[in-house]
Amino acid sequence: MTDLLGSIAVQILNGLTGTTSLFLVGAGLSLIFGVTRIVNFAHGSFYMLGIYFAYSLIEFFSQHQINSIIGFWGGIVLAAVIVAVIGALIEITLLRRIYRAPELFQLLGTFALTIIIKDVALAYWGPEDLLGPKAPGLKGAVEIFGRSVPEYDLLTIVVGPFVLGALWLLLTKTRWGLLIRAATQDREIVGALGVNQKWLFTSVFALGAFLAALGGALQIPREPANLSLDLAVIGDAFVVVVVGGMGSIPGAFVAALVISMVKALCIGLGTVQIGEHSFAFSKLTMVAEFLVMAAVLVWRPWGLFGKPQAPVRNVGEIEAPLRNLSSASKISLVVSAIALLLLPLLAEQYPYSIIIAIDILIAILFAQSLHFVMGPGGMHSFGHAAYFGLGAYGTALFFKALALPMEVALLLAPLLAGLGALIFGWFCVRLSGVYLAMLTLAFAQIVWSVVFQWDGITGGSNGLLGLWPSEWLQNKVAFYYLSLGLVATAVWLLFKLLNAPFGYALRATRDSPLRAAAIGINQDRIQWAAFVVAGLSAGLAGALFAFAKGTISPETLSVAKSVDGLVMVLLGGIQSLAGPVVGASLFTWLQDLLMRETDYWRAGLGAVILTLVMLFPGGVVGGLSALWGRVLMGSSIFKQAGRKC
Repeated sequence: MTDLLGSIAVQILNGLTGTTSLFLVGAGLSLIFGVTRIVNFAHGSFYMLGIYFAYSLIEFFSQHQINSIIGFWGGIVLAAVIVAVIGALIEITLLRRIYRAPELFQLLGTFALTIIIKDVALAYWGPEDLLGPKAPGLKGAVEIFGRSVPEYDLLTIVVGPFVLGALWLLLTKTRWGLLIRAATQDREIVGALGVNQKWLFTSVFALGAFLAALGGALQIPREPANLSLDLAVIGDAFVVVVVGGMGSIPGAFVAALVISMVKALCIGLGTVQIGEHSFAFSKLTMVAEFLVMAAVLVWRPWGLFGKPQAPVRNVGEIEAPLRNLSSASKISLVVSAIALLLLPLLAEQYPYSIIIAIDILIAILFAQSLHFVMGPGGMHSFGHAAYFGLGAYGTALFFKALALPMEVALLLAPLLAGLGALIFGWFCVRLSGVYLAMLTLAFAQIVWSVVFQWDGITGGSNGLLGLWPSEWLQNKVAFYYLSLGLVATAVWLLFKLLNAPFGYALRATRDSPLRAAAIGINQDRIQWAAFVVAGLSAGLAGALFAFAKGTISPETLSVAKSVDGLVMVLLGGIQSLAGPVVGASLFTWLQDLLMRETDYWRAGLGAVILTLVMLFPGGVVGGLSALWGRVLMGSSIFKQAGRKC
């Protein structure tokens, strides 16, 4: 009994230590979102930079024989200050240019920053993990219930409440804090009162970056600095902010506390034997926070301390239905179809062209399925990779575990993805905006965790091998034509659905839910059906991916894969039905090209995405359409002027 109490007590203390780090990151993200309304995907990068800078500064001070205590704590604080300055420069030079763009395009811009920062860190610090020194004077441990607890952990526990108190004083007792709270409620009124919003936004962004970097720097004795921290931390930060309530600092602290305690409890319980069955609670630590987020969002959609979200800014109208395409568009469509059919003629001279073409086709279907719910449906998903991954793993299980023919497995696998969308969609369609996006992320992470840890069935982190197509499809050209046929058919069916009464009803629920309800359209039912259709389509893309690569891993369900889908849709343009096709093709081709040309391909890809966001805030297709419209208008004006002359 004493051992159990000791184990639980130590895990509680570990949970409290984790609370500080989670709170600092979540509080910074919550401040930035509350004032600027930017869902800052680069926030995890600030945390990562905080650890890296702390490591370098502490090493620098040590080499120059500066007092160890001053060097250690000075390095931590200075690292946070440096990252705050970097955050301010990013806000001034880049983010100010996209404040007026729709929220999703701001997300695309901050994602580009994330991959650029990752490669900058790779170039400067290298790929190896870097573990910093122990805190001077706090290298020992304290005995609690017979267990050793590091002294540094006990100190870290105090930092969280201290920062919470400091933020409370800053936000409630200073004029700057008053302006922040006012901007959180109504930015337009704050601007109308003569407040310089630009510098207010910059200062808030710098403070948010400082908090994230401080949270990272404080972990330097506890975990190594590595390049995977950015994506790992941003998921945790989103959970904290959403559970606590967007824009609520106390909410972020309570959420961080609850999540840390749940994870600590899972570790403390370990494996529990109930009758003949044993339950490994320790394995739930990977998914516990997302279970908490899903439960909170289903029960209280705006979080524990949050308020109902205002309507999401309209991202524009969908282009005219396919049957109303202009003559030029129809000609382009025919030319593209002929080019795709003739592409295998290049296979002998350029064999890799078929491989990249298959990848592009799969990416197009994945992006088009996501666009189906994001564009016409207005439902923003951060977890669409769940259905792509379910399709891939469904194919593998039908093919390997049940020994079904490849063709049957390929057709049945999307049904598993559709079933997942049917279950998850029932909960998701009851939310909107950021909260809906976060719930989709939670469900995707739950599925990822199950796949990652179910070694006996899914192969765990190693994935599954030997998923090769039937003999008649062993040739890449044959598989290319199969992929082309299935993808073209699926995309055509999605377009037909959008041109049918179902599609018009779906757009009506997006544009005017009250009017749609007044004429008898059941919003939840229509959106739920759209969710299932998108899941089936993504599942087919995942099934094709499994046989194209011959192997699958949990990466097919990861946050990074979901973000790739978002990037494809937004890069092409969410306002256009053709946008996902262009975005998926461009993204896949650029990624492959840069990966083969340089080790720092992420920075190159991020720079291209960021440039396109700046030049075409409505996506490539939207930007080119607007440019062509201006050309036609200028030509018309010139002709009219010529007639008058």
